[in-house]
Amino acid sequence: MLERLQFYIDGKWVNPVTPSTRDVINPANEQAFARVSLGSPADVDKAVAAARRAFESFSRTTKKQRIELMQSIIATYQKHLGEIAEAIHSEMGAPMWLAKAAQGPSALAHFGGTLQALTDFQFEVPRGNNMIRYEAVGVCGLITPWNWPVNQIACKVAPALAAGCTMVLKPSEIAPLNAMVFAQVMHEAGVPAGVFNLVNGDGPTVGDAMSRHPGIDMMSFTGSTRAGIAVAKAAADTVKRVAQELGGKSANIVLEDADFQKAVESELSSLFLNSGQSCNAPTRMFVPRRKQDEIAAMAKAVVETTRVGDGSPGSLGPVVSEAQYNKIQGLIKKGIDEGARLVVGGLGRPEGLSHGYYVRPTIFADVKNDMTIAREEIFGPVLAILPYDTEQQAIDLANDTVYGLSGYVQSCSIDHARKVAAQLRTGNVHLNGAPVDFNVPFGGYKQSGNGREWGGEFGIHEFLETKAVIGYGATTTAG
Repeated sequence: MLERLQFYIDGKWVNPVTPSTRDVINPANEQAFARVSLGSPADVDKAVAAARRAFESFSRTTKKQRIELMQSIIATYQKHLGEIAEAIHSEMGAPMWLAKAAQGPSALAHFGGTLQALTDFQFEVPRGNNMIRYEAVGVCGLITPWNWPVNQIACKVAPALAAGCTMVLKPSEIAPLNAMVFAQVMHEAGVPAGVFNLVNGDGPTVGDAMSRHPGIDMMSFTGSTRAGIAVAKAAADTVKRVAQELGGKSANIVLEDADFQKAVESELSSLFLNSGQSCNAPTRMFVPRRKQDEIAAMAKAVVETTRVGDGSPGSLGPVVSEAQYNKIQGLIKKGIDEGARLVVGGLGRPEGLSHGYYVRPTIFADVKNDMTIAREEIFGPVLAILPYDTEQQAIDLANDTVYGLSGYVQSCSIDHARKVAAQLRTGNVHLNGAPVDFNVPFGGYKQSGNGREWGGEFGIHEFLETKAVIGYGATTTAG
């Protein structure tokens, strides 16, 4: 059993104040393979104190100094890339091809984009006789999820560092090992003591203590809408800034003039990546009613050639945990019970797999927008196909959700796709299968959150306060 029982606080690996541990489970075989400590409010106090001490000097570093630090982190991370990919593969089940091709390298993309943005960023902007200054918000509490673990760590840590902030990170207790390798990267790269601190633990204990802590100036949270609400409520008493990237139930509108085969392949490629465990996955597919059976047959054919559990390029891995597996099974059953037509997939593990949290890729057709599988975030490889009669009906149904993280539009006419995209109430819209781009801002409308990550300068701005220095350019002093 691998044991990683210390936290990274004030530039050192330290023991927890009160010993308490949790096993880390490999979802591919359901076996515990590692053990980590769970923190307490006392550990949070120590980490926040270190971050506050470090803020006094780090917030005054020059842009040049922070650029050099980012360059060092990138170089050091590259040396540990294989180790990070292995951790993600073992703790959250990403097939090794995905861990090496996307999960692990995603952090480099965020640091690289932030570095480029920092190089061009102006922290002082004159406006008339005044000066607008952008200053670090302070000590930041970062809470990250298990589904794209190091990706979400990097897209918070990189801009926070660029802004001159110090921080305390609580990674997911389900997939914490990649974060501990990341902490070692920060140490080896020469990040000053106290600037970056890591405390493992669960949300109700460590996450709540961070959210309530008067020494933390900002909380940046990625996870479920339910947990995000809890963070915001806990943070309210200290009036700290809260940035949230939460759940999604993204719609993919396939228009009458779309290439249906291409649309289906693009849809399922996006949905099945990471075994459906992506908050921006296109889980509701709106199709012309007269074409529904044809499109459903295309989707079924794709599913029947999809590999699960063999580790080959493009194959699906398990979902992250027994709890997640059971949740998905319950929602698939709900879809059947509420009258949706099961096209392919369904309950239980894929054929030939007797253990591991593997889910059968599943397609439902004749789904109505008030069915549970069209309303709740499933977070698994499950697609709901919803027929529409008019284009306006498709747009209205796509917007009829509490979420607004991402959207997708398919059309052979880019002008037509743009027109529909303009009417979707979502933070992102992908046209004709365009992939995720780290150079644009990422975040949601409605209960999918607030604030924006990624996108270079957009991410940096999230961690800055705006100060107006009035009369900055005056040559005389008021009496």
